[in-house]
Amino acid sequence: MNSTSWFAALVFALTITLPNLLIMALGLAMRRWGQINANFVDIASALVFRYCLPCLLFFSVSGSSVDIRSQLPLIGAGVLVTLLLFIGAELYARWRITDPADQGVFVQGVYRSNMAIMSLATVANAYGKVGLSVGAVYMGVVTILFNVLAVITLSRTQQHTSMGARIINMGKTMLKNPLIIALVAAFVYKGLHLPPLPTVIHHTGDLLAAMALPLALICAGASLDFASMLRLSGVSMQASLGRVIVAPLVAVAVGLAFGLPPLSMGVLFLMVASPVAAASYVMAKAMGANDVAAANILAFTTVVSMFSMAVGAGMLRAFGLM
Repeated sequence: MNSTSWFAALVFALTITLPNLLIMALGLAMRRWGQINANFVDIASALVFRYCLPCLLFFSVSGSSVDIRSQLPLIGAGVLVTLLLFIGAELYARWRITDPADQGVFVQGVYRSNMAIMSLATVANAYGKVGLSVGAVYMGVVTILFNVLAVITLSRTQQHTSMGARIINMGKTMLKNPLIIALVAAFVYKGLHLPPLPTVIHHTGDLLAAMALPLALICAGASLDFASMLRLSGVSMQASLGRVIVAPLVAVAVGLAFGLPPLSMGVLFLMVASPVAAASYVMAKAMGANDVAAANILAFTTVVSMFSMAVGAGMLRAFGLM
């Protein structure tokens, strides 16, 4: 492979990851300068989760020309990657990690990626609206699997509550999740071939959608805690290595086994290789697991995964796989 191909791959990798890092750096700088604080981050994150991201997902899927049935191989590959990472992490946790409060946190840190913010932002940079639509469909299915597996692995700390009750509670939570509601509404709207929405509604939704990823990245940057990253050790380090190194390699292997075309391979890689999901910390805290370790994993992978994504994307691009 000639140097021109490698240079083009490097430019591609920087193009899709550097904008995200710069916006996160802006959020970090604004917090350091006292222009935003924790209260702003909480309010802005709620705005993104409840209104902006649902609009982004709904209009991306409902207005897309992508055939959902054509994405079944990609979705199947994503489900398999998630299950392989989950089962592998569970076996490792039972073998090497003794404290039940640490085991579920480790497993979540390995298999659960930040698809709604980091992955979608990078996919949008790489493939534009088409990639965003494909990523949104993928996310809709795999998010449900993420939450079910989280209940299973974190249940070690809630032995007083039956597994059935925990799954029912999680099901109720998912039914009220704005992202899942938006995706289901988009699938129904698209499947029934309903008439176009009024222009004023569409423009309003587009304005909210346009805020979603930049505002989410600013909040992610403002929430970074480098002190936690420097103290990373033990379970947190092991889980972070699983997220940053093992998860992307498993995604590439499964993608090759499925014979995915470049766009699907790119979406699969970027969806899997992103940092651990912020929801992993929330669920660990709510279910009595080691929330400090979960926060450390979140901080470390939020920064380091962006570089591993760039390296992986560059290599896949250089070999014509993405």
